[in-house]
Amino acid sequence: MSVSKNKDIVIDAVITWVDGSDVKHQEKMRPYFTGTNVWSNKKFKTRFDQVNEIEIAVKSIIKFAPYIQNIFIVTDNQTPPFLEKYNKQKTASQPTITIIDHTIIFAEFDSLLPVFNCRPIETLSYKIPKLSEHFIYFNDDFSLLKKTTPSDFFVDGNPVLRGEWKRLDEHIFHKQLINSVLKLLGKETRDKKYGYKRGQQNAARALGFDKYFKLDHTPAPIRKSSLKNYFESNPDMQEKNIRHRFRNPEQYVLQSLANHIEIKKGTAVLKEDYQLIYIGGSHSKPLYWYKKMMNRSENDDSKLFLCMQSLDLCPKNKLDLLFDWLQKRLKIDNLNF
Repeated sequence: MSVSKNKDIVIDAVITWVDGSDVKHQEKMRPYFTGTNVWSNKKFKTRFDQVNEIEIAVKSIIKFAPYIQNIFIVTDNQTPPFLEKYNKQKTASQPTITIIDHTIIFAEFDSLLPVFNCRPIETLSYKIPKLSEHFIYFNDDFSLLKKTTPSDFFVDGNPVLRGEWKRLDEHIFHKQLINSVLKLLGKETRDKKYGYKRGQQNAARALGFDKYFKLDHTPAPIRKSSLKNYFESNPDMQEKNIRHRFRNPEQYVLQSLANHIEIKKGTAVLKEDYQLIYIGGSHSKPLYWYKKMMNRSENDDSKLFLCMQSLDLCPKNKLDLLFDWLQKRLKIDNLNF
């Protein structure tokens, strides 16, 4: 058993993952759309498509977070291609990787399946069997860049939260003005659209904050008991987030909810530096920009995390450059997968 020296707490990792190119997955999704071909919408499609980022995420945890005991990959009847080979090669000191199907965490809510929305899946992640009290949540496009220690995520058992305080949109004049103009024009206002920032603000509002602690695309340390206790006392908040098959503007970001729960209890360590290298979006930046980001990550010891979003939209020359660089950084002597 690999145990952290941070007061001997055990730390697990949870990663949500979907292979949107899987024809069976697409067929499962198809009945819930009418009169539109969502697979022609790049913004929608990129939420599900992947280029095996999950393998990079797992390798980075094995190499740069050796204190992680278990890695749980939460999926919908899918298995990453590398897993069989990993299980044959792994040593006793390396983490156990377990596939957790949606049916397991949705056992009490099976009528809500299938779900194609990460928010409900994240919300029920605390129901993973044998999940440790302290765990780190990763999206499949997150990875570690350098050696980390348990205290990068938990100090005396309390989660280290990276972010900065920001005003809620209703307290920002120009945002309210834009919404008023959109209403006059008969157009959809911004508060009717789901967004990552809005999902965080929804979490802060639900807990009575008049501002929010803005997170970014970094791994999120979470205490299982904090979620379990909160949802037992506020079942309506759990139900609100898990009832939508697709993203909805009333939903909140689970990691942000967990953060604000800990802040409200005074059981969080706040850190203003995200320690993040972010690559993603439209991938319209020139090749030299990608090389600059790589050099920056090599030379700046404070950068612990990497997020590479929408790699399915990345041109081949840039994708090859990124993968060649990462394969060299993440080479593990006894593993070849």
